[in-house]
Amino acid sequence: MKCLVISGVASEREKALQSIPNYDLVITSYDLLKRDIEQYEQYGYTFQYIIADEAQYIKNSNTQNAKAIKKIKAKTKYALTGTPIENSLAELWSIFDFMLPGYLFGYKKFKEMYEIPIVKDQDELAMKKLKMLIEPFILRRNKKEVLTELPDKTITVLYNEMEEEQQKLYLSYLAQSKQTMLEEIQANGIQKSQIKILALLTRLRQICCHPSLFLENYNGESSKLNQCVEIVKDGIHSGHKILIFSGYTSMFPILEKKLKKEGITYYKLTGQTEVSERIHLVDAFNTNPEVKVFLISLKAGGTGLNLTGADMVIHYDPWWNLSAENQATDRAYRIGQKNNVQVYKLITKNSIEEKIYELQERKAKLVDTMLDTKTTFISKLTKEEIMDLFK
Repeated sequence: MKCLVISGVASEREKALQSIPNYDLVITSYDLLKRDIEQYEQYGYTFQYIIADEAQYIKNSNTQNAKAIKKIKAKTKYALTGTPIENSLAELWSIFDFMLPGYLFGYKKFKEMYEIPIVKDQDELAMKKLKMLIEPFILRRNKKEVLTELPDKTITVLYNEMEEEQQKLYLSYLAQSKQTMLEEIQANGIQKSQIKILALLTRLRQICCHPSLFLENYNGESSKLNQCVEIVKDGIHSGHKILIFSGYTSMFPILEKKLKKEGITYYKLTGQTEVSERIHLVDAFNTNPEVKVFLISLKAGGTGLNLTGADMVIHYDPWWNLSAENQATDRAYRIGQKNNVQVYKLITKNSIEEKIYELQERKAKLVDTMLDTKTTFISKLTKEEIMDLFK
């Protein structure tokens, strides 16, 4: 097949776009598609097929990514994704709106008929109807069924108890945050208070990770940090290579200091890492037996990396979406992995982290029922769920 990659600066892409009729297959990125969409429309191309890989990039129907790809004309459309639902059923609607516009109605009607009854009221009839509508168009490929040679994956939740000074800080901030939240909701209502609530919850989560994430003069310990370093040391001693994921890149300098103190070499990948450097780091980690640890930010490294050189994964802090954690774990648990993979989730006892973990588990059941898949999501939190987080 004659393939055309549309990339480069605007003038190069313009030239490539004009030559599309001479090729069998056209490859581009979501980012470039939204910049070039006017030219696609201007030339009036109709494709035989359009395949949206990593279709979670079009899960939000209001984004330019989603709007652009939905303007491309094609006789048949496919969407490929490991996470058809991450945060809400609206994401499933957006992907279907790309493949079969109008099939699940407009979003307003979909929300009234399915999203609200299913998410808020656990309406089994609405769930059954929606599942019946979408089932003929979903082909699910379960990793274990497809990759029969894939080794086992073991997930272990490890709890830690806060150090004395850390716990005093946590309880103090918890009482303060709860009062601030109640005042905020009373003054502005729950919808307008969401950013403030998220900021309060973030502070509590940071104390669980390490209080010095936002307290410059904190000189105490973090039980989670000590636990993580012990796991890393034991893992290296047993011959493992380890990925450490965190939602907070600001946690990495603290981890790095500890690793250096222990004489442990590592690589690091965050949103600031250049694309070329990402490729180099991945190759180096997979092939260099001397480097045993890879620090990766959950958002920057949760997808698109092949790190089968690792056979141990540590999630330093729980993320709101279990699917984001699963995607990150799959950097190591994929084609090419020869060893059993051990996954550790570090959870601080009697803290918001336990609440997040419980929330993940509860919300998981809905998506398991909806799609018979293991991806899970946290829907928009109800007032009761938010109150529960501050208990």
